[in-house]
Order: sequence, then structure tokens, then C-alpha cells
Amino acid sequence: MNIHTPDIDRQPDRDDAREALMRLRQWAEKASAEEISDLDPAIARLLPGAGAAKYPALSREYPDGFTVDTAYKASLPDLQNGPSSLIRGAKQQIQHVGISNFRLPIQYHTRDNGDLTLETSVTGTVSLEADKKGINMSRIMRSFYKHAEKTFSFGVIEAALEDYKTDLESFDARIQMRLSYPVKVPSLRSGLSGYQYYDIALELVERAGVRKKIIHLDYVYSSTCPCSLELSEHARMSRGQLATPHSQRSVARISVELAEGDCLWFEDLIDMAREAVPTETQVMVKREDEQAFAELNAANPIFVEDAARLFCEQLKRDERVGDFRVIASHQESLHSHDAVSVLTEGDTFACESLDPRLFASLFHVG
Repeated sequence: MNIHTPDIDRQPDRDDAREALMRLRQWAEKASAEEISDLDPAIARLLPGAGAAKYPALSREYPDGFTVDTAYKASLPDLQNGPSSLIRGAKQQIQHVGISNFRLPIQYHTRDNGDLTLETSVTGTVSLEADKKGINMSRIMRSFYKHAEKTFSFGVIEAALEDYKTDLESFDARIQMRLSYPVKVPSLRSGLSGYQYYDIALELVERAGVRKKIIHLDYVYSSTCPCSLELSEHARMSRGQLATPHSQRSVARISVELAEGDCLWFEDLIDMAREAVPTETQVMVKREDEQAFAELNAANPIFVEDAARLFCEQLKRDERVGDFRVIASHQESLHSHDAVSVLTEGDTFACESLDPRLFASLFHVG
């Protein structure tokens, strides 16, 4: 006959814990240090007056032969995935939490020259529900490594993103990959050529079940002020006074959401930028190239407002481009401040607030 004690299923309360602690201490008063250590070394910390002297001796040698089995792994503490009672601060949903600048080599298709393997900086984040303590950051890296050796495409990023959501049980996720993309560019007149490096970022965002693929490109060009050009010519013509218009290195950050359909290559987006504003900074320059660049700038004087609209015009012509944003910064040689503009098309990039360091991030350091 089985006898069921009613208290067997009852959860112990604070009074039960106090009584158990008292009984444990009573036993420990008569037990030897070896008996206490054999039962659980941590018991020594519960005894009155326990100090460092009663703490068990610890090995100072690295245990080369130690192996981790399933039971041992299960015993390891995991505070990051602990219960909601461990949450510090407000129990609030976090839109994005993860890792930034995790670097590894990734293989990319090019439009004209086969595949390239380039060092890539990965940012991976997921959403965190209000009642969850945190995430295991290493899972993001492990998920990405599972797909990193495959030839790159947005499909590979999507596979990694699926792993994020499954492994970390999140409802939203984002992966961004930043790289410096080399393209061989000819000089204007001398016949030389050199590699221009373009800062590119690829982004896959999933929010509320909707996925968006985005490419960001930093395009560096020279901008000659139209007003300064006309004033310089006026000084030459009216007074015979030599004068030079001011021009400066300028940067446009072009961000496009990819529409469904044919592939938009990196080179295609670069070509659009160059078609809109042809005064791209040069790589290999001899005297004839420098003269040609001066002539090219004089033929294409441009305010920062013009730049934004010219880029916009090119992007709107291509059916592979959905929503987009153009941020232009003309880093003035006349003023001690910059001239900037922001133009957006569609809802993807529309926002009321700007990152306070946004325009500072467009400073091109070569």
C-alpha cells in the first residue's frame, strides 16, 4: 500500500528554509572538515564565523585532462538566460541587442571579376522580450559561422537570420555586414588605373514578419561651389583678377532597399552614383589627369542640394531600387562647417530624429 504525504508536493517557504539551515548547522558543528567537503564544500560558507580559512583548498594548476560532459554543462550557471526575477532596471522590451564588429572573411560575387574574399565586419542583433533576462551573444557568432564559408548572397544572410530567431527565440532580427569593396578605376586621361575602395554595408532586417534587404554605399566626390565659380569668373572678366573657386571632398551615403527582381550589383549602384555626380575623387593622377579633373569640376559645379537631387534622379530610374535615402555632406573649404542634406523616398528610411553623430560619420579618412 502506498501512503501519500500531503506535504510532499508543497513548495518550501522561508520558514522551512530557516529550519533546514539550522539543522544543517547543527550537523556541521559535529562533522569533520572532510565530511563537510565531501557533502558539499559550499556548506562551509553557511556556518557562523566562516571565513577564508575554512574555504576548501583550490588547485592552481590548469587541468589539461579535464573534459566536459553533458551533466557538467548542465550544472554551469547561466545568469544571462536566468529568470525574469534577475532583470535589473525596467522590465521593458529591448528592440535590438547583440554584437558589433565581429570580423571574419566572407566571399562575395562581383559583377565583372568573379569572386572576392574580403574581411567583413558583422553586426547581429535580435529583439528581447520584456520578461527575458538576456541572450547568449556567442550564439549569434556560431549562427553566422555556419554559413560564412558559403559563397555570399543575401540568401546566406537570411539563413543566418533564421538561426538567430530560432536559437534566441526572438521575433525581430537584424544583420549588417560592412566591407571595403575594391574596384579598378581608370584615370581620366593618362591611361593609368588604380583601385578605388568603397565603404559598403549590407543589411537584412526583419520586423513584424516583414524582411527588407538594404545596401548602403559611401560615394566620395569633389564638389565645386557654383556660386564661388561664378564669382571667380567675374573677378577675372571684370578686373583681370586671378581667382579660384572653392571645392572640397564630399561624401554621399546612399541607402537603397532592394525591390524584388533582378540582382542589383555593387558596381551597378556605384555606376548610378558616378552617373549622377561624375566628379568622383581620383586614384592614379598625372598632370594631364589633374587638369582633366579641374575641367570636370568646372563642368559640374554642385551645391549639396543639387547632389541629393541628382542621386535621387538616378535611383528613381532603376526598378531594382525600392525606398531609398541620400545623405550628402560637402566638407567645406570656404567655411569651418559642412553643408549637408538628407533626402528620403518611401517609409523605410523616413524618421523624425537623426543620430547626433550621423554627419560626422561621413568624414572620409581614406
